[in-house]
Amino acid sequence: MTRTKKGPAVAPLESDGLDRIGQPPENRRQMVVKSLWVGIWLFYLSAPVTDLVSGGHSWYAVLLGSLGLAAFVGWYLTLVFRTVRQFAQRRVLISLAVMSAQAVVLSLCLGREWLVLFVYVSVSSGAALPGRLSRWAVPAATVLLTLTSLAVPAGRDFLAGLLVPAFLGGFAMVGIRQMIATTVELRQARATVAQLAANEERLRMARDLHDLLGHSLSLITLKSELAGRMLPEHPDRAAQQIADIEQVSRQALTDVREAVSGYRRPTLPGELAGARTALTAAGVAADLPAAEPEAELPEEAESALAYALREAVTNVVRHSGAARCTIRLTVRQTLAGPVMELTVTDDGKCEPGAPGNGLTGLTERLVAAGGTLTAGPVSTTAHRGFRLAAQVPLGSPS
Repeated sequence: MTRTKKGPAVAPLESDGLDRIGQPPENRRQMVVKSLWVGIWLFYLSAPVTDLVSGGHSWYAVLLGSLGLAAFVGWYLTLVFRTVRQFAQRRVLISLAVMSAQAVVLSLCLGREWLVLFVYVSVSSGAALPGRLSRWAVPAATVLLTLTSLAVPAGRDFLAGLLVPAFLGGFAMVGIRQMIATTVELRQARATVAQLAANEERLRMARDLHDLLGHSLSLITLKSELAGRMLPEHPDRAAQQIADIEQVSRQALTDVREAVSGYRRPTLPGELAGARTALTAAGVAADLPAAEPEAELPEEAESALAYALREAVTNVVRHSGAARCTIRLTVRQTLAGPVMELTVTDDGKCEPGAPGNGLTGLTERLVAAGGTLTAGPVSTTAHRGFRLAAQVPLGSPS
């Protein structure tokens, strides 16, 4: 049950789209960078090319070898440049199988220089497949390299130099892929944290402005109505109300400027004096404590209690229609230690409703100060009277 309105919900965040390994370039710059990066590693195909040129093969062997090498490079570039997504895994596996078959056939037909193609098969497996598949595909490509080298004449001489690059190169691509995925997640998390921080700051500013201006504008409205009623018969009293309006508006402007600057912390004595003025102007009998309890309060805790007092008195003036309002400040002992409790009770009407901006903001303030807030009707059957109680822990005596 409350007398304030419900606030708007915070809009959800949207994640940014970031490039990942295995995805196609989206612009010319990415195409150039990726082409240069891939082109460097094509240098290792110099061994098969040299074998075609000066390997003593027949012209049809050179022709078929050139076509086979071109087809192999085409499959390799397709895997590197095309998007690799969940629905395309079967297509990727087929491409790797074709590349493996080409590497086996070319190595068996043309000689040991062609065993280097298995390094590209292993690297493509690590770059194009997700982790759960690449951890099996890379060792499989390495095993296939070993078996083929044993079947190729003098292939064992090349096995030692190709086994480690094939195995480590494939798993290096798996690691790079995982590192890029982690980097993307960290960037998204950082963007989310920044957005949440910005939203929290907006909520804080909205809460501060609500607490600052709600009370002052309510008092200005009330005194304006009083001045309007007094003006025909009591111009001197109306002039006093107008003077009060000017003073309140100037103070509100000062409060807003200080709040925006981050320097203002409302105090309990100041809010108690303002509460007495507001209640008296509204024709509500004010029962306030004669003196503030002598207890040490941290600045944040005192600020939270001061805002709670301001919000409660504003609601009494604007919504309750109460004839009497009682404000108490007491120090109590709890299991967690001494606390200061502020209670504001009125005898006005109390309609059921959901917690709104005012009470929600007060709850957040008090929780941040280590305190609690309870608010509800004094009588649940008659819907009369409303009581707000705010508690904050006391600081250690100096």
